[in-house]
Amino acid sequence: MAKAKTAFVCNDCGADHSKWQGQCSACGAWNTLTEIRLSSATSGSGGGARNARFDGYAGGASQEKVISLADVDLAEVPRFGTGTSELDRVLGGGLVPGSAILIGGHPGAGKSTLLLQIMCYLSAQMPALYITGEESLQQVAMRAHRLGLQADQLKMLSETSVEKICDIAQQHQPKVMVIDSIQVMHVADVSSAPGSVSQVRESAAFLTRFAKQTGTVLFLVGHVTKDGSLAGPKVLEHMIDCSLQLEGSSDSRFRTLRSHKNRFGAVNELGVFAMLENGLKEVRNPSSIFLSQAEQPSPGSVVMVVWEGTRPLLVEIQALVDQSHMNNPRRVAVGLEGNRLAMLLAVLHRHGGLHTGDQDVFVNVVGGVKVLETSADLALLLAVVSSFRDNALPQDLMTFGEVGLSGEIRPVPNGQERIREAAKHGFRRAIVPKANAPKEPITGMEVVAVNTLSEALDAL
Repeated sequence: MAKAKTAFVCNDCGADHSKWQGQCSACGAWNTLTEIRLSSATSGSGGGARNARFDGYAGGASQEKVISLADVDLAEVPRFGTGTSELDRVLGGGLVPGSAILIGGHPGAGKSTLLLQIMCYLSAQMPALYITGEESLQQVAMRAHRLGLQADQLKMLSETSVEKICDIAQQHQPKVMVIDSIQVMHVADVSSAPGSVSQVRESAAFLTRFAKQTGTVLFLVGHVTKDGSLAGPKVLEHMIDCSLQLEGSSDSRFRTLRSHKNRFGAVNELGVFAMLENGLKEVRNPSSIFLSQAEQPSPGSVVMVVWEGTRPLLVEIQALVDQSHMNNPRRVAVGLEGNRLAMLLAVLHRHGGLHTGDQDVFVNVVGGVKVLETSADLALLLAVVSSFRDNALPQDLMTFGEVGLSGEIRPVPNGQERIREAAKHGFRRAIVPKANAPKEPITGMEVVAVNTLSEALDAL
């Protein structure tokens, strides 16, 4: 009997190595190499069922002949909606036939609920197949009944063998298929247990190839680790076309769906949902839930406009500056990058004349939103100044802008669209970078354009 071929794959970067070693030579991570079986000893050079071609090829990724780039059809990729505008926005306009979509999230975030709602909607228009490997069919049926979904046309299957799933799917020819979850699936040619690196890798590759060759939209549900990253090998994210993350704390009824990778749309697009008794419902105006409704203005609070994907979003940032009783004052940032907070406080001291070296500084973005762009710099500093001086800022004030190390206020993308969005929500004053000031006045909005941090502080 021939010896099975094996390789060692890095869990962080997906690099292959011929033998085990303590450190990955590609990314430098330690103790991340895992042994996987490339082929079974009895499968021969053909690789068994994994090399089989699927019937009903609908224009997947593979082509049988070489053509010129100028001869490629430039027609727009056909899409169809999911029945949920927030999900369609995150996906870039809808579902693309033959695409593989990975949805991750903590247990209880609502991944299965969201997909069940989508599949029940799509099953009334096209063949749809829901494969569950973690729950029984009765559990899924009870959830659908509790949510009040019309599940008469939805086909269900409880199976964990990837080969059997593809054989059954080839018979029913669904247009949309859900795998819940990829961590419990297994391939017969791989001897390791389900959930291991090799099983997740081979199962995802098998299912993705099936989706590409049959034009089936494939949803893969993935588990996450304690730190919120997707469990399994890093190469899993490279196989799929779109990676979505469903986030939300247990004490909040709101859920955010963010795209970390999308070959058919914008990256970092954000969709907001509310978890209700009848399932996840989309929030069409997310800015309204992130703005506080306090009757009296409080020091250390200001509203900023961040750009999420293809739309502006108004969020409130709060700062608390208090006398420190420790040798090293605390710098805590929730929803923002901690290192950037320390850098901005140094800029505030150097170019704003405000010393916070003996103060504890706490910064929080209301609503659990994670701000990834630099347009929050100016709002953060204004909130810190407001808390330090115990002087509340006007409730109708909005601001945004990037702060440089020399104290200059740099412009940010889509500045005028941000100002118009704030005007729609009733804000009447704005402090923005001079390069983002609108060329024509906006009705009801007083715009103060600044070049430096000192000018912004004087404008207060």
